[in-house]
Amino acid sequence: MNPAQDAFAALRYRDFSIITLNQFCLTLAILIQEIIVAYSLYQITKDPLTLGFIGLAEAIPFIGLSLWGGYVADRFNKQTIMKICLFFAIPMPLILYSLFHFYGLGQIGVSTLSWGIYAVIFGLGTIRGFYNPSATSLKPFLIPRELYANGATWTTIGWQSGVIIGPMLGGFMLAFLGREYSLLSVAVLVSVCFILVNLLQKRSFPSIETDNILKSLGEGFRFIWKTKIVLWAISLDLVSVLFGGVIALLPIFAEDILKVGPEGLGYLRAAPSIGALITMIALTKFPPTQKAWRNMLLAVAGFGLFTLLFASSNIMWLSLFALAMTGACDSISVVVRQTILQIYPPEQMRGRVAAVNGMFVSSSNELGAFESGLAAKYMGPIMATVFGGCMTMAVVAISWIKTHDLFSVDIRDGSKSD
Repeated sequence: MNPAQDAFAALRYRDFSIITLNQFCLTLAILIQEIIVAYSLYQITKDPLTLGFIGLAEAIPFIGLSLWGGYVADRFNKQTIMKICLFFAIPMPLILYSLFHFYGLGQIGVSTLSWGIYAVIFGLGTIRGFYNPSATSLKPFLIPRELYANGATWTTIGWQSGVIIGPMLGGFMLAFLGREYSLLSVAVLVSVCFILVNLLQKRSFPSIETDNILKSLGEGFRFIWKTKIVLWAISLDLVSVLFGGVIALLPIFAEDILKVGPEGLGYLRAAPSIGALITMIALTKFPPTQKAWRNMLLAVAGFGLFTLLFASSNIMWLSLFALAMTGACDSISVVVRQTILQIYPPEQMRGRVAAVNGMFVSSSNELGAFESGLAAKYMGPIMATVFGGCMTMAVVAISWIKTHDLFSVDIRDGSKSD
């Protein structure tokens, strides 16, 4: 079968399949832990700002270390870095287990519990700052160039599958098993990820040409700045996620507005990924890379529109539908952006470009969580969500005007824009 017509083409490469399974298991672990920690802490404190501080605790080290993580990813063996990071990640859910256990026994108070949780999240952000650039920049080495779009789709399917199952599983585990046993399962999942990375075939990678760290990091910024489609793809996603995300506020909607408890929170948290996964399956046969920039702008506009619909809903099924549609729109944007970031950067610069992308885009999820928590504290969760949806629509309008020349760029052949 022609690889271009084979929906499973990327998965036929052993190591790519392993790394996709690894991403699924790691996402599953992260989301189970997120549901447990966020819902439990809000239930204990009833303060929306605690949800924002969780995001901020992860964003600070991640932003501070991502560029160095990109340098390390391009300077040393990416697979070795991933192994080291996962090794240090395994004890983190066990520390959370201990914190909640001692709180339940009355041996520590709410303040100690909260700060202990923030410290663990800070540690995970530090690990993520080194893990993400290596993991992201590894994938293009596992499959041929002509399969990058197919690989980006399957990578996102693996991630979205974890985001669907993780929250629902986390909600049910929290409701029926309790916090402590659920956190033990997270440690098991991270251990599985460590084993999977060790199964990858050993390989070498192109290394950077300079030992000057600051010069090396600057090269990643300069490449993004002079490559318009990369710069705008990162900027568009950064701003829309920073202001448009409602994920951090879902414990408030579940507990106080929709009144559906931890099980309902699991459904709400999984809904965006259900929409995304359905869309991703369609994208394996119908990739959005033809007229890619137009498709990305329309997708982000849809994300903002359905965010506004979610803000106006007090009915569970309508809220689930709105969240599912935000995920469907976001998945189109993700595939376009990932394809751009795999095709345009030179091989020896992929780690640093991935690091800059991660610093601005991935961290925008955590900074967006802090912004959402802060806005919900003073505006209320509904108005905070409306504000985010409106900001996303405004960003799309500005981008449409400023980037009209990118509509003619064909990212399928890697043609460069001026």
